[in-house]
Amino acid sequence: MRRRAFISLLGAAAAWPVVARAQSGERMRRIGVLMTFGADDAIGQARVAAFVQGLQQAGWEVGRNVRVDIHWSGPNPEDVRRHADELVALAPEVILANGSAAAGPLLQATRIVPMVFAIVPDPVGAGYVDNLARPGGNATGFTSFEFGIGAKWLELLKEIAPAITRAAVIRDPAISAGLGLFGAIQSAAQSLALEVNPVNVRDPSEMERGIASFARSPNGGLIVTGSAFTAVHRSLIVALSVRHKLPGVYFERYFAAGGGLISYGPDYLEQFRRAAGYVDRILKGAKPADLPVQAPTKYELVVNRKAAHALGLTVPTTLLARADEVIE
Repeated sequence: MRRRAFISLLGAAAAWPVVARAQSGERMRRIGVLMTFGADDAIGQARVAAFVQGLQQAGWEVGRNVRVDIHWSGPNPEDVRRHADELVALAPEVILANGSAAAGPLLQATRIVPMVFAIVPDPVGAGYVDNLARPGGNATGFTSFEFGIGAKWLELLKEIAPAITRAAVIRDPAISAGLGLFGAIQSAAQSLALEVNPVNVRDPSEMERGIASFARSPNGGLIVTGSAFTAVHRSLIVALSVRHKLPGVYFERYFAAGGGLISYGPDYLEQFRRAAGYVDRILKGAKPADLPVQAPTKYELVVNRKAAHALGLTVPTTLLARADEVIE
């Protein structure tokens, strides 16, 4: 389901947090949500809408039997920590965390309040859970992908732009995904005769300088790994790839829809709908420690032929045949 399908839900999401009273004496339950986006960000709004849709399917209706307090922190780590503390102080019965950038600060704020996370690549390595089958603490949820997907991104880049000999890897070195994904990409690079270079991202100006420096030499391409920073600054990243004529492979559909060359990754909206199912179970008495961490069930390959044409690339027919969506 694409973003248009969530229009009615987005109108409600834009007005949250909700001050609601239970109707007909029904008990009002309380859910907290920490999103590492601004409140007007289309990706964040769509994810919240998918979560609310999942709650509705489980019988929860905002304003009737559940209140949802949403904190939109943006990607700045200090702001995320502050919002995590404020959200925990509201004493929700369960919290939904958007990615590692939200899950880490929330678990620093509480090891008691139940938490469901989505889009976390390595919850065991990050210390969020004991193991995937039996998380053991107050958190469980859904992984974004295994680090091995980094090799797939590199293969796609070489397939769509066979002339490249170098790849810049945009990553956040402060999170486990930034280090783990680069390691997987680096391991695959030799077999593809590619040189890979990390471009660390802490602020937009640092990223601009890193990409501009990399682009001074020819035959380069770009791989963008998942993080709160890259999701929030997706328009800038795509604009830089266009400016420097760098073929790019991205981790989420929104990049390709926004002018990027190709994306491959899980359906994150589906993760938020599934997260609502875990929240429902916890509200009905289940413990996060007993709910296994689940992997993605659906991946999407999106190709932007217009972007390929602008780069002077011809998309192989074999790649078009595998694509879930082709943007003309």
